[in-house]
Amino acid sequence: MAIRTAQSYLDSLRQLTPAVYILGKRVENPYDHPLLKHMIAGVARTYELGNDPEGKKYLVAPSDLTGEDVSRFVKFYVSQEDLLAKVRMLKYLSHNIGTCYMRCTGMDAINSVGIETYNCDKKYKTSYFERFLNFLEYIQENDLTVFSGVTDVKGDRSLRPSQQPDPDMYLHVVDRDSKGVFVRGAKIHQTGSLCAHWGLIVPTREMRADDKDYTICCAVPVDAEGVIHVYGRGTLEARELEECDLGNACYSKYANMVIFKDVFIPWERVFLCGEHEYAGEMVRHFGNFHRHSHGGCKCGVGDVIIGAAAAAADYNGLQKVSHINHKLAEMIKIIQAIYGCSVAASVEATPTPSGIYAVDPVLSNTSKLFEGKELQEVHRMLIEIAGGQVADLPSDKDMDNPDIGPLLRKYLKGVEGVSTEDRLKLFRFIEKLAFESRDIVSNIHGAGSPETHRMTILRHSDIESKKKLAKKLAGIVE
Repeated sequence: MAIRTAQSYLDSLRQLTPAVYILGKRVENPYDHPLLKHMIAGVARTYELGNDPEGKKYLVAPSDLTGEDVSRFVKFYVSQEDLLAKVRMLKYLSHNIGTCYMRCTGMDAINSVGIETYNCDKKYKTSYFERFLNFLEYIQENDLTVFSGVTDVKGDRSLRPSQQPDPDMYLHVVDRDSKGVFVRGAKIHQTGSLCAHWGLIVPTREMRADDKDYTICCAVPVDAEGVIHVYGRGTLEARELEECDLGNACYSKYANMVIFKDVFIPWERVFLCGEHEYAGEMVRHFGNFHRHSHGGCKCGVGDVIIGAAAAAADYNGLQKVSHINHKLAEMIKIIQAIYGCSVAASVEATPTPSGIYAVDPVLSNTSKLFEGKELQEVHRMLIEIAGGQVADLPSDKDMDNPDIGPLLRKYLKGVEGVSTEDRLKLFRFIEKLAFESRDIVSNIHGAGSPETHRMTILRHSDIESKKKLAKKLAGIVE
């Protein structure tokens, strides 16, 4: 199959029958639900752009497995240029979608699994890498969407997986036979699980010998028996249920909890099972890749935030005010610094034995730390520039009311030449950018907690060599 069309993607979802719960109710047809349809539209847009002459330059490349054109979302990173192309693709998509498009986690998991299954096979003479290549070729040939199942619920975080009073706090193997394994547990923050066809399940942390049953990497269809998707609520979801005051009128994002209730995985879809020493490296690669991805997608949204702030200043008649232009310059500085670190992490990438390139971990994690702290400043300055009206505008339904609508259009107008309706559309969009909890928390905790980012930077930084440089220049002889 060539790159899927958006309609083909939407049709393929409707062939699936996942178990889905939204706001306490089992939903038989989730793909048209008002809380999901705008999120699915974002993924559909990636397929649409993959067939667009301009978008194809960013989204499509030859597969190193088949030689055929495939989506970059299901391709190995086999060069520094591949990693640069990834960051540019994500920035381009954010410019066109304005929020999460829920395919990056699967892309980054594909590459981290590829690296460590290869390493495991070299040591133990297993066949995980070959199995994984067969799975990936199937995904590429059918142009499927993959989400990554990484973050376990973790229970008592002071205890290791095998020490938990309830053993299901981390996904683990509960039984196995000649045909495959059965797994039980739950994964949280599952971005796009209901926009995907398959989940690629990865251990969430390093494991020890006692944790070998928790060392499981596998692929599972989103509608496999025993897989349960539970919708995760967001701050502005009432707007979508009412289908008004949407902000970003076309697209949105979400993350689910995915429960695995004794799910069967055939051996051909198992890519790690008990080889505990590869769990930590697998998830660390994923974290580094995904923090690198944020430098593309979040900076693309950052450009949109800057544009929204500048447009708000225009609509309010304040475009020539010096402190607003100072804020815009500061916002640009922050976004470019985050993006620059991800670009540098691509340039400094190095090959692994598998042939997949690993990003520079210090630079990718520096990019993510800047995002977690400084992107909040960008949001703060956006709100300062736009003004307080973004927080408590009347509803679209009030604007349509014949009794008060004309009064609202009169009193909510800004500068001449800009309609009240356009001004309110922009303010709604800014409200979505600034107050959507899923995005704000993702800026801080996406791809792991900030402390994990700092630990990775320290692990890969040679502090001793830096001390020697300082002592040498200070004239200290040891």
